[in-house]
Amino acid sequence: MNLKKIKKILLDENQPSFRIKQIEEAVYENFVESWEEVTSLPGKLREKLEKCCPLNIKSEIFESEDGKTVKATIEVKGGFLIETVLMRHKDKKNGKNRNTVCVSSQVGCSLGCDFCATGKMGYKRDLKSFEIVNQVLLFERFLNKEGQKVTNVVFMGMREPLLNYDRVMRAVRILNGKMGIGARKISISTSGIVDGISKLISEPLQVNLAVSLHAPNSQLRSKIMKVNDVYSLDKLMDTVAEYIRKTKRKVMIEYLMLKDVNDSDENAKELAVLLHTKLKKLFMVNLISFNPTGKYLSSSTERISSFKVVLENEGISVIQRYKFGRDVKGACGQLVS
Repeated sequence: MNLKKIKKILLDENQPSFRIKQIEEAVYENFVESWEEVTSLPGKLREKLEKCCPLNIKSEIFESEDGKTVKATIEVKGGFLIETVLMRHKDKKNGKNRNTVCVSSQVGCSLGCDFCATGKMGYKRDLKSFEIVNQVLLFERFLNKEGQKVTNVVFMGMREPLLNYDRVMRAVRILNGKMGIGARKISISTSGIVDGISKLISEPLQVNLAVSLHAPNSQLRSKIMKVNDVYSLDKLMDTVAEYIRKTKRKVMIEYLMLKDVNDSDENAKELAVLLHTKLKKLFMVNLISFNPTGKYLSSSTERISSFKVVLENEGISVIQRYKFGRDVKGACGQLVS
């Protein structure tokens, strides 16, 4: 929903100020899919809104065989396609349904990480804030039919969210303030945009930060992630350490397991030294099984387990990411249109 455009229509139609609250409630809380459903609005206004700002989201849905993953391809202005993913599972702590939406923040990506299908698209344009929010709205409508809601949002889709900082944060404020998704249920993942991390430090909303590290040293990181040539590993880790020191919030360190590239026990020991030296505390490592995109292979289950044990023996807190959506190409690094 393009709020800026809607506010202009309300102004042109000399509508009272409370109309915007009615509209936001209908769209962000009741998840209406057509203006005809918003009976609190005058008929002529509904007709104009339907013509100028339709609520339908042009999309195609793909569900995984196990039903735990739903991928949506959405058409945005310019004829571009973006992809967003809903991941469904039970929370181990309380047994409640956990519905996480992985949103895109750009059409394509400019960073060109060597292992990522999205990067091979190149960069097309930044998404506007309402185009980001629409991805969550799409799945709110989907889940609403089952009496469920979106519980978590992660900015880990097609993207580098911190290169679209202002629109991403505007979307976050809508998700939190108008749609009621807790700030600590929203995570922003970056490949290492230092300037953006520095901005996040002063943000009042306590969103989570995740850093896609994927290598324990600068030489290897530059080989698989070009962004390291612009924002060095040392500078990145120093900035993350400053973020932890000033916000007192835990940071997720994401580490993609690539066979015979970054997955040896020696790599694990080197990673432990790097994290202990730079970050000291308040971080957790998330080991991610690689989802095939053509060039690299995923580390074996045994190799990932061994890597995990080495980190744990060094006093590092580690989790392994659950595999979602490979059969619909909705897993990490596979989003491409």
